[in-house]
Amino acid sequence: MISLLLSILSILIIAEFVLGSFANGFMALVNCIDWVKKQKLSCADHILTALAVSRIGLLWVKALNWYASLFNPALYSSEVKTIVHIAWVVSNHFSLWLATSLSVFYLLKIANFSSLFFLHLKWKFKRVIIMILWDSLVFLVCHLAVVSINTKIEMNEYEGNVTWETNLRDIVYLSRMTIFMLVHFIPFTVSLTAFLLLIFSLWKHLKKMQLSGKRPQDPSTKVHVRALQTVICFLLLFVLYFLTQIISFWRSNTLQNNSFLMLCQVLGLLYPSSHSLILIWGNKKLRLTFLSFLWQLRCWLKEQK
Repeated sequence: MISLLLSILSILIIAEFVLGSFANGFMALVNCIDWVKKQKLSCADHILTALAVSRIGLLWVKALNWYASLFNPALYSSEVKTIVHIAWVVSNHFSLWLATSLSVFYLLKIANFSSLFFLHLKWKFKRVIIMILWDSLVFLVCHLAVVSINTKIEMNEYEGNVTWETNLRDIVYLSRMTIFMLVHFIPFTVSLTAFLLLIFSLWKHLKKMQLSGKRPQDPSTKVHVRALQTVICFLLLFVLYFLTQIISFWRSNTLQNNSFLMLCQVLGLLYPSSHSLILIWGNKKLRLTFLSFLWQLRCWLKEQK
């Protein structure tokens, strides 16, 4: 029964890995080709390209961790485990914060408020995005520092006061947990705030259209709805990813081969794989290119027959 469940979960992991790698690779490739042709790229496309690259890295790290921990434990030495952990910290960080920056970008480009502060941010939206990404590096540095200290404690046997060593381990564990929560909670809060402000902006716009006697299905409404759909999908997948990461963080030492823990890892991969497909479908350029690719693939398959 366990082997059957493991086989099913492994198939799901492979399917998510292939699907996510294709979707993110497609986004990065289309934008890079467009960049070469036009010698310029919009702010949104810059974010999408960097997000796709970071998620490809995250998918590879997750797949490697799955394979090494379950099928080839001999490969998972302490040095390899440290490298994989650092790679996860970096790729996970940029994946979260770039997606958060995309939510803020949608808010600043689409929402309409009369506040002078918001209008200033709207005018300086590129600088706002850059500042968000630069400031987020503080959390990355702190996270890497805690991981480095924890690795040294695990790899070195301390001689002397056992109580001091135990207290040090507790402090490091508490620091890891604190950084872990902040790294995930702050991007989620920022994205949730952007989502709520977009809803408020849409409500104001619809009320204005109703008072003027115009139809609500105007281009601005459609843009609002499309952005809301993208952000809410991100938030739902982010919550699922966050919960699976918390469970994995708390129980990895005691439930290394537990079926529930493995299921959490499978569900966690839905975030970097399926959200990229949603981004492709919500972006006009990527959607049309993807449909064109499918049409050409269909024609090629017909020719092969």
